[in-house]
Amino acid sequence: MDSGVGLISLSKSGDLALSIATHLPNVKATTWINGCCSNVVLPLYYRGSQIHSALMYDLRRVTVTESGAYNVKHGLHDPLAPENEGSLIPIERATGRFLFVAAEDDLNWDSCLYLNQLTERLRRQGKDNFEKVVYPGAGHYLEPPFGPYCPSSFHGVLGAPVAWGGEPKAHAKAEMGLWNKIQEFFRTHLVPEAGAAKARL
Repeated sequence: MDSGVGLISLSKSGDLALSIATHLPNVKATTWINGCCSNVVLPLYYRGSQIHSALMYDLRRVTVTESGAYNVKHGLHDPLAPENEGSLIPIERATGRFLFVAAEDDLNWDSCLYLNQLTERLRRQGKDNFEKVVYPGAGHYLEPPFGPYCPSSFHGVLGAPVAWGGEPKAHAKAEMGLWNKIQEFFRTHLVPEAGAAKARL
């Protein structure tokens, strides 16, 4: 029996995962971590046709931290502005479940704002096919636990160092909690009848 497809995404891949879940069949569970509600930076094409324009950065809204890394939290244009309508992903068309995750100290972009915009969009359409989790004190790169904490690094789009945010202890705690939450989400919505083996991590 086909249990469907699950997607996990972080940062820029968040909007790609939302687009896949919206426009393609058989996606039953999507985990979105610190992403955006719009297609970002590059137009999105499918089978030769553009399906979403790109939400772009306004570099005048970028600041510099004490370490010299850029803080781009508020750098994107407003995704709800009329001129950016083509970049918004119509997730109300998706048939699968969503796990939306945002970190309050994300300095890459305002993921808490985008999480609220996504869930409000679904609620307005009468949808309740989502869960949401917000982690205080956590930064942008919420990854599997026990890896090194990364407060800043090179940003491929800006071509410069960028601050990711997060307080080390709170960030590590969030990663541990989130890893368990992701596994629970996929077990519940992809293979609920299967006796999935517990992860050893």
